[in-house]
Amino acid sequence: MNEANSHQETMIVIGLMSGTSVDGIDAALVEIRGTEIDLEVNFLAGETFAYPEDLRTRILAVCGEKALNIAELAELDDAIATQFAIAAQRIQTQHPTAELIGSHGQTVYHRPPARNKTLGYSLQIGRGELIAHLTGIKTISNFRAADIAVGGEGAPLVPKIDACLLSHPTKTRAIQNLGGIGNVAYLPSNTTPNWEQQLSGWDTGPGNALLDLAVTRLTNGTKTYDHDGQWAAQGEPDQQLVTRWLQQDFFQQPPPKSTGRELFSQDYLELCWQEMEQRGLRDSDRLATLTELTVASIIHSYRQFLPQIPDEVLLCGGGSRNLYLRQRLQAELTSAHIGTTDEAGIDGNFKEAIAFAVLAYWRVNSIPGNLPQVTGAAKPMLLGDVHLSYML
Repeated sequence: MNEANSHQETMIVIGLMSGTSVDGIDAALVEIRGTEIDLEVNFLAGETFAYPEDLRTRILAVCGEKALNIAELAELDDAIATQFAIAAQRIQTQHPTAELIGSHGQTVYHRPPARNKTLGYSLQIGRGELIAHLTGIKTISNFRAADIAVGGEGAPLVPKIDACLLSHPTKTRAIQNLGGIGNVAYLPSNTTPNWEQQLSGWDTGPGNALLDLAVTRLTNGTKTYDHDGQWAAQGEPDQQLVTRWLQQDFFQQPPPKSTGRELFSQDYLELCWQEMEQRGLRDSDRLATLTELTVASIIHSYRQFLPQIPDEVLLCGGGSRNLYLRQRLQAELTSAHIGTTDEAGIDGNFKEAIAFAVLAYWRVNSIPGNLPQVTGAAKPMLLGDVHLSYML
């Protein structure tokens, strides 16, 4: 990774992200300077903008494999892009105007590459050209395609940013994102010889996806998540079930690997539900057991695929606020400090949005955004399609 030029100017960038939980659009407004290992990000503002409820329902239906014709897909693409543009405009209120937008879009389908070398496929909608048109700001989108084109998984893309912003001179760290899907970036201390070659990362399995689906089911849609994990904390996890579920191929597969709602879906939950029902689990036991699957998948990943258990595990994403989940992680990883990325200066609620602001900044500065050892790509790539606004 390169040092920055001393004359590098600051750029104001918006990062936009909606993850697999589809709980809204995270918008981050940041000042960025530097290039890679000397990257500096100053967080100016962050806010989550809820999707209109009918639009969220449509997105979840598509993620759940509801068929669309091309005209319906185009309309949904534009509807999402419009909401992303509104978020970009609103996050700038009472702040300097941004020069650039990095939009992840909304993932509606993700297919990892097959072991027979078939290329992967990942579709994020909310088209960048419409965001650029509506905001009048240059927009970078479709970040995953370039990595996939050279044999990569297209995910996770955040570990390189984590390495630049969150690595420590003496401690090993795991940055564990807990969105709908969990993913980890392993950061050896940045004074380690050949440090960059030892960075790693992958999707660990379900984060909040199954938990949120279960809460929605148990409450007939009146709640969509377990606040602080309070409900699950009242139950007892069924460890035998969790041990059996962990035998599934995805958990045993070595990195690089990625996953999504295509695997950890409503159908997957239904299979888990039937087994929990057969074993007579109470509602709180079910939530505790699904929480334990997330915890156990993370622990299994670390023990199987990391060179060592890290000194610190810093959480981010919605699941970082689940106190019960955090307590269970700490109970299993007694040698590691379990905290959040906030402790290291990066707001855990908006870290993914910040990351896509950085990826956009790297794209316009011709800096590759992927880590080949993480995604399995053949080489580092410039990530993202550039959309200019003709209003400029």
